[in-house]
Amino acid sequence: MARGFSKAIITGNVTRDPEMRTTPSGVSVCGFTVAVNRTFKDSSGNSQEQVSFIDCTAWGRAGEIIAQYGKKGAGILVSGRLEQRSWNDKETGQKRSRVEIIVEDFNFLGGGQGNNNNNSSEYSANSSDFAKTDTPKTDDAPVEDLEGEIDLSEIPF
Repeated sequence: MARGFSKAIITGNVTRDPEMRTTPSGVSVCGFTVAVNRTFKDSSGNSQEQVSFIDCTAWGRAGEIIAQYGKKGAGILVSGRLEQRSWNDKETGQKRSRVEIIVEDFNFLGGGQGNNNNNSSEYSANSSDFAKTDTPKTDDAPVEDLEGEIDLSEIPF
C-alpha cells in the first residue's frame, strides 16, 4: 500500500483573535481561522469573489507566538498537514467532522503598525524552530531521521 502525503499551504487573514488553551499535560495549543479569498470570472465575464474559512491548530511554541502576534485581520501564510477530526454532536446526536490544518510552518505577512512596507515579515517560523515535543504525535508510526542536513545554498530558488 502506498504511503500517504498530506500538505496544505494557504495565505489569508486571521478572522478573529486566536484562542489559546493548554492541555491537561501542559502543552499549549492555539486555534484560529484563516479567510482565503479567491477571485475569478464567471461565465458572463464578471469578476466574482469567493471566501473559504480554514480552521488551523498550532501546538507548543508556534501556537504561543501566533496567539501573541496573530490578531484579527493579520495576514498569515500557513503550511501544515491536513487532519480530519470526527465527533458526535451532544445536542443532536449526529456524527460531525471537520478538516483542519495542523500548523508546521507559518509567516506573518505585511508590516507592523506604522510600517508602510506590506511585503515585510514581522515574524516567521517553521517546525525546526520548535522542540519536537511541541507537536503531539498522532499515530504510532516511527519518525524517520533525515540522513544529514540540507544545505540551503544548493536550492536553486
